[in-house]
Amino acid sequence: MAKCEYCTKTPQFGHNVSHSKRATNKKWLPNIQTFRIEINGMRKKVKLCTQCIRTYHKSGMIGFA
Repeated sequence: MAKCEYCTKTPQFGHNVSHSKRATNKKWLPNIQTFRIEINGMRKKVKLCTQCIRTYHKSGMIGFA
């Protein structure tokens, strides 16, 4: 399942609505990437959304692990 291991962002569900107002089911998936992170001197692969990867690069290890 597409789920960020840090912020627990998961798929969202809704409807595609056409011009005639006919609704069909739709699922929006978060942009999950496999990311290598160093925690306590050990490298580990984690699945993070792109927003969390951006936050990690901007602030370093603050708030992670």
